[in-house]
Amino acid sequence: MAGLRLGPLLRYVDWDRGACATVWVETDRPCTAEVRCADGAAGSVRTFQIAGHHYALVPVTGLTPGTTTTYEVLLDGVRVWPLSGSGFPSSTITMPAVTGPGRAAPELRLTFGSCRQAAPPAGRRGPHGPDALDTLAARLAAEPEAVRPDVLLLLGDQVYADQLSRETRRWLAARRDLREAPGAQVADYEEYTRLYYESWLDPEIRWLLSTVPSLQIFDDHDVVDDWNTSEAWLAGMRATPWWRERVLSGLMSYWVYQHLGNLSPAELAADELYGAVRASPDGTEALRAFAARADADPGSVRWSYRRDFGRSRLLMVDTRAARVLAEDGRAMLDPAEHQWLRENALAGHGGYDHLLIGSSLPWLMPPLIHDAEVWNAALCRGERGPRWARIGEDLRRRADLEHWAAFPGSFAALSDLIEEVGTGPRAPASVMVLSGDVHHAYVAEPRIPSTSRVFQLTCSPVHNSIHLAVKWGFRLGWSRVGRWLGRAFSRHGRTGRPPLSWRRTGGPWFGNQLMTLALAGRTARLWLDQARSGGSGARLVTVLERRLTEPE
Repeated sequence: MAGLRLGPLLRYVDWDRGACATVWVETDRPCTAEVRCADGAAGSVRTFQIAGHHYALVPVTGLTPGTTTTYEVLLDGVRVWPLSGSGFPSSTITMPAVTGPGRAAPELRLTFGSCRQAAPPAGRRGPHGPDALDTLAARLAAEPEAVRPDVLLLLGDQVYADQLSRETRRWLAARRDLREAPGAQVADYEEYTRLYYESWLDPEIRWLLSTVPSLQIFDDHDVVDDWNTSEAWLAGMRATPWWRERVLSGLMSYWVYQHLGNLSPAELAADELYGAVRASPDGTEALRAFAARADADPGSVRWSYRRDFGRSRLLMVDTRAARVLAEDGRAMLDPAEHQWLRENALAGHGGYDHLLIGSSLPWLMPPLIHDAEVWNAALCRGERGPRWARIGEDLRRRADLEHWAAFPGSFAALSDLIEEVGTGPRAPASVMVLSGDVHHAYVAEPRIPSTSRVFQLTCSPVHNSIHLAVKWGFRLGWSRVGRWLGRAFSRHGRTGRPPLSWRRTGGPWFGNQLMTLALAGRTARLWLDQARSGGSGARLVTVLERRLTEPE
């Protein structure tokens, strides 16, 4: 009898017609995976195989707009979800109401964050404090009538391939000799599956992901710290005996566990690789060839995607694999990727109220850090000679100087695009860049002559921590002293002033946390909730509640 290894994860939910959804599962053998809803909606599909593992992305059709229905999962006709005696409420699929003339668009509640190391097993305290996503799940499970997010936006570092838990290191040691490279880091596809099991079999997380749709994108730790920092970094990694298997396995597992669920049923139907994998008894080689092509020629693959939620548009941008690393042409996004971003930001301009740009890396950083990254980029491309270029490359890797500011042309291009979208009578009410990565949270606003309100909203980590010295470094980065030091970097690097200025209007906040946006019409509201320990267990504490745009 087939069993459920992982999932279900509720992934895509249709906001256009309110008729379909997708549910992802991993099973322990080939079978037919089926989803049955209490209202009669259903779907079924045969599993596909990758590296001895079996998966299905079940399309569920016949859902009714404006309703919530419970569902169950069956494998070869036998019910395997919900789990017997789990204690959690039934998993549900909520469909938004269909909008039309004279009807207000439903409110979108989008909760986002990044950087989640797996919570420790029950009964053991970990080094990072309470997990914000676990704490959210516990609250929603205890209060079934509480308002839930309409979607979870997970902005990178869903798994840590290079920073493993004690339990996973022990598992690896039983599998291979950790004295050989890459040591206590994942080496292949099978070891990547272990990371997802550890993270997504957490009972609270498993229930939460089964009932709240999620959208995901990778960041560096999904492959390795500082992934694609520079051309020299990549050359050094490719010279190691273990890198090729690591990066191919990272891209393969990301495609299976994260990327597929970001796509709509129509996009899945048009995806040649997905069709080939499903049509083959074993799709491993087809997927491996795809990953090899993606690694050798990043421009041949697009990991970015667009989702429209009523009159709110999300553009999730790949800021890792789509980079151009040559020092004489460094770019955060290759030309095709930037054109995709531009076209989707301007398509139907005036037809949406809010534009959300999902970028794992912040666009607007503390000014000192921004200036240091621009200075470092100038050194590395030789503005102060070969000796300073070598120093700059070493600093870039040691200090993680690889955000948007480290790609000055891309920073300016994104700034220009945001100003273009946000200016004029057809401008949306807001343009917001949603980011994580930097293990703290803040709100920043640029000084640009736009019609829209423009924000950098940064929220991280979901479950991780930050060294005290780095914490004080971020505080210094926003200070007057930090701005003065930043100008000194600019003078030495001959970089001039940034193409725009900005100010921090909230934070910084440190701790495990989640941000939530509520978008209704042209109104936007923001919450920041932190997970804090207490006598009766962890709880979410709201530390910020703010209206970002006013109703018109």
